[in-house]
Amino acid sequence: MKFPLEYQCLNNNIFCEKAYSIVPIRYEDRLKIMKWRNEQVYHLRQKKKLTKKDQENYFKNVVSNLFTQKKPNQLLFSFLKNGDFIGYGGLVHIDWENKNSEISFIMNTDLEKKYFEKYWSIYLKLIEQLAFKESRLDSIFTYAYDLRPKLYPMLNKNGFKLKEILKDKISINNISVDVYVHQKNKITIRDVIKSDVKLLFDWANDKLVREHSFQLNKIKFDEHIKWFNNKISDKNSILYILEDQKKPFCLIRFDINEQETTIGILIDKTFRGKGLAVKALVLGCKRYSNNNNKDILAYIKKKNFSSIKSFERAGFTFSKETEINGTPSFLYKFKVH
Repeated sequence: MKFPLEYQCLNNNIFCEKAYSIVPIRYEDRLKIMKWRNEQVYHLRQKKKLTKKDQENYFKNVVSNLFTQKKPNQLLFSFLKNGDFIGYGGLVHIDWENKNSEISFIMNTDLEKKYFEKYWSIYLKLIEQLAFKESRLDSIFTYAYDLRPKLYPMLNKNGFKLKEILKDKISINNISVDVYVHQKNKITIRDVIKSDVKLLFDWANDKLVREHSFQLNKIKFDEHIKWFNNKISDKNSILYILEDQKKPFCLIRFDINEQETTIGILIDKTFRGKGLAVKALVLGCKRYSNNNNKDILAYIKKKNFSSIKSFERAGFTFSKETEINGTPSFLYKFKVH
C-alpha cells in the first residue's frame, strides 16, 4: 500500500536532536512495533498479544487516516538514531480544545536495560518540540502503571511533576495496581528571586508598558532596586514570574491590604500578541487563591484595549468606571471564592 508520509495538520513533520529524530510513523516499522508491544504488554493497555493481521488492519484502517485529519486524536512517530529505528510513540488522546495530550513511547526491548533513561530523555525533548512548539499544546502527561520504578525518576529529571496517583486503578493477574500521572506544562510559574531585578527593570521601562502605566515617567535603576527590595521583603506583596519553556516572559504582581488585593502584569515585548497574557493571569490568580481569599481588583486605563480583553478572558468582570491619577479607567474584579 502507499502509506502517507506527512501529517497534513502539521507544518513541520520531522523533529531532530543531534543524531536522533522523530518522523511520522512509517509503515515499514509496523512489525517491529508489534514485536516490542507484545514483549512489553505487561505495562500497556493492550489486552492481548497482537497478530500480523491485527497490525496490518490497524495501520491500514486507523493509522493511515490520521495523516489527513485536521485534528487527529493521535500523532504517531518513529524514533530514529542515525536513521535506524529504535522506538516509537507520540501524542495520544489529544484534547485539542483544552490543549493537552498524553505521551506514549516504547523503545526496542533489547535497548531498555542499558539505554532506558537516555533514550526516554531524548525522546521527551523531541516530543516537546512537537507538542509545545508545533501543536501549541499547553500540557503533556504520562499515564503509567506502577510497574516500572525507573520511569518516575527519569520523568522528574525531565521536568515532569507527579500530578496524581490513581489508587488501585487496574487489576493485573488479580492484583490491584496504581496508576501514576506525571505532567509537564508549557507555561510554568515561580516566585520572583533576587536575580530577576534587572529583568523586571527592563520590562518596566519598555515604551508600551510606560504608556499603559499610571506612572508615565521612565524608572531610574536606583529607584527600581529600592522598589524591588521592598516588594520581595513585604509579606503583603506577591510577585510571580511566568516562564514559557523556561524562558521568563511575564511578571504578575499582587499587592494585598486590609480591604482589597490589586493585580499588575508586565509582559516581555517579544512575547506579546501570542495570547500568553490570559494564560499568565489565570495561572497567577490560581496560585494566589491557593493561600488567599480576598477578591482581586484590576485597574486598567480605558484606552488599554488589549489588557481589557485579556483580563475579561481570564475571568475578570467589569465593576465600574473610575479615575486613577486623573486618568479615566475601568475597575475589573476577579472573585476568588
